Amino acid sequence: QVQLVESGGRLVQAGGSLRLSCAASGRDFSIDVLGWFRQAPGKEREFVAAISGRSEGTSYADSVKGRFTISRENAKNTVYLEMNSLKAEDTAVYYCAADRSFLVSKDEDDYDYWGQGTQVTVSS
Repeated sequence: QVQLVESGGRLVQAGGSLRLSCAASGRDFSIDVLGWFRQAPGKEREFVAAISGRSEGTSYADSVKGRFTISRENAKNTVYLEMNSLKAEDTAVYYCAADRSFLVSKDEDDYDYWGQGTQVTVSS
């Protein structure tokens, strides 16, 4: 059974930092693209960041470039999202996703597996 389980979300003050983790299980994710998406209240889910299987390529939403860093540890089937200089507008449920293709994509329709999400709340 394929599972993606996010953790690390919590309440944090604006300007603070947070690291999200996503542990994948049920298959070998080492060549999959792994990504993070988020959904704020009343808004559609949006792309945040993605990383290729061997970490050669990454992609970020413009809104998080320079503040967020995505990384992965294939030995642990885990992907991370390091978030710095957090803003109130970063408040959202953050989802981890896996794409079985080799191409880093910002399109959520390309992702095959999804986690349940972890809540990040940034107080201003």
